[in-house]
Amino acid sequence: MDKQYFTELISNQIRYVRLEQKFTQERMAYLLGISKKTLSQIEKEKKTASWAVIVTLCALFEESTALKKAIGDNPVDTVQFIALEDSDPPKDKRLGGGIWWRELKSSGPFRLQQNIISKHYRILDFHNYRYSSSFSKKEMMSRMNELLKQCPLQPIFKK
Repeated sequence: MDKQYFTELISNQIRYVRLEQKFTQERMAYLLGISKKTLSQIEKEKKTASWAVIVTLCALFEESTALKKAIGDNPVDTVQFIALEDSDPPKDKRLGGGIWWRELKSSGPFRLQQNIISKHYRILDFHNYRYSSSFSKKEMMSRMNELLKQCPLQPIFKK
């Protein structure tokens, strides 16, 4: 998923997020830092929101059901991933997978997962901290091997 595709995808969700929050167009436009006219054009799909508007929307409404359904992940994580262009994001605590992630490999304290919607990969440890993300499976397999070499731990299982 690239920046342009993500921007178009989330632009198409702005109306649903607004309705989900029970906001008027005036209120939503104010929160996003755009005019009501611009918001109306975005909602009617006559215009695509800017990257700044998309980032603002994802930051303000990261728990939105509409956004999570559209991308199958936390919207802020996806924004970070796209903005950092496949670089390792800061290690942060994740929920571990749930319905949006398919586990591909588990080795030592690490798990390689793939998002079923965006198709990107991530590596989590046994505490669900994210170590790396990328759209390249080959890159993630290599990164997982690097992490395993650096980690003296034997496989640890959750209780």
